[in-house]
Amino acid sequence: MTTAATSGTMSVAYAALQDHLHQLAVVDSISSLTGWDQETYMPKAGSPLRAEQRRYLSKLSHERASDPRLGELLEACERDAELMADAESSANIREVRRDYDRAVKLPVDLVEQIAESSSLGMNAWREARATSDFSAFLPWLRKTVELNQRKADCLTGTPGTGRYDALLDTFEPGMTAARVQELFAPLRTFTVDQLERIRSLGVIDTSLLSAESPLDAQRALCSWVMDRVGFDFMAGRFDETTHPFCSGFGPGDTRLTNRYRADGWADSLTCALHEGGHGLYEQGLPKGDKWGLPSAEAISLGIHESQSRLWENQVGRSRAFITWLKPRLDEMLGGAVAAASVDELTRVMNVAEPGFIRVESDELTYNLHIMLRFDFERAMIEGELDPADLPGEWNARMKVDLGLDVPDDRRGCLQDVHWSMMAMGYFPTYTLGNMYAATWWDQIGRDLPERDAQLERGEFAPVLAWTRDNIHQYGRQFGAEQLCERITGSPLSPEPLMAYLREKIDRVYGE
Repeated sequence: MTTAATSGTMSVAYAALQDHLHQLAVVDSISSLTGWDQETYMPKAGSPLRAEQRRYLSKLSHERASDPRLGELLEACERDAELMADAESSANIREVRRDYDRAVKLPVDLVEQIAESSSLGMNAWREARATSDFSAFLPWLRKTVELNQRKADCLTGTPGTGRYDALLDTFEPGMTAARVQELFAPLRTFTVDQLERIRSLGVIDTSLLSAESPLDAQRALCSWVMDRVGFDFMAGRFDETTHPFCSGFGPGDTRLTNRYRADGWADSLTCALHEGGHGLYEQGLPKGDKWGLPSAEAISLGIHESQSRLWENQVGRSRAFITWLKPRLDEMLGGAVAAASVDELTRVMNVAEPGFIRVESDELTYNLHIMLRFDFERAMIEGELDPADLPGEWNARMKVDLGLDVPDDRRGCLQDVHWSMMAMGYFPTYTLGNMYAATWWDQIGRDLPERDAQLERGEFAPVLAWTRDNIHQYGRQFGAEQLCERITGSPLSPEPLMAYLREKIDRVYGE
């Protein structure tokens, strides 16, 4: 029986648990800050020192995450019936237990090696990508595979068994390769069929998307748009990098990055909305005095990606949003798109046209890029694909899936930063995010019948409030698929995404 005295003791344990996790969050935020700096302002010659710094910080973090004292505090909290009866505290304890049980399986020297190799690997990737020299990156890719195999073996406890599932679970808790395949298979068939259909309907001129405009004007436009949709610049900033990303360091500090080129105003705008969607999620999580607890953290990368894709695609490519934005585009981009009507601009912003680069892909073909990466990284982890054979396999798959002849590795297997960062098991979360985003959009339409009219007037607060009320406020209280059922009453399915894409294709191609 739980007495008042033991309950009081357990409450002390919970407070100590929170303090321990807060200090862990401080260490992790410092490590994240060094990663952000490496991708933005760090001089090239600083790479060796940065690798040493990140290795040291990863050791500190791992020691705290696997500290036996944390295990003792967890056991004390788990014995407290009052704590375990409360939805939020019990969810925190459940998720901390999950994190702790994983952490204690990983030896500190492996954690250090992964952190150090990630830092050095990113620099090697950047140079190899610039010169399109896969051979220069191959040793780092081999190291990525080897270290991830070792990590997976530690997590599963059985060398060579369930390796990919163990890595995928790191980014998308509860997800398995089998479940991914179940969700991806109908979407793949649908995508291939729609591409065949589109090819028969003729080519749409998309030159508007590459109309040249001043870089400073693009920067100003992207910042203005993000301010209007709700990103708090008093608690964030906007910088530039090679491969755009968002970092949420903690309360009051969320940072976006973007990239710009003279003929890429559309790319910079959609990229800003994408990273801004991540930033809105980070700023919407209830960090404050809960920082460090799972209830103030993102559920999964799939849910995180759903927030970025929602703002980039469902909002940013909608006719309502473009109607609102068009006058500002004409004003800020120096006439680059002034001659186009709202309907013309909306149409070209939604064309499906196979391309080499994942991050520049349209909504339909994007998922084929993800499926390719999912298949190849899983094959490498399971020992079914030699990393040296990746370029040839990649190029052959691009030909089959998208009908493209990859001209060089820079636009092929070297285009993404993820494997240089030691991240394997990450890529499926992008298409899962697309599925969640379409599911949310369908539900938002039901819950906010004036949604499109509001967007056309530049009123973004209702959509943002819906995401805050239904997703952000809960942190990790619910699992990703559990949250989906809670919000919609149905399990995650590719059907909402396929219906959304089918309707868009009908509208764009006039059928």
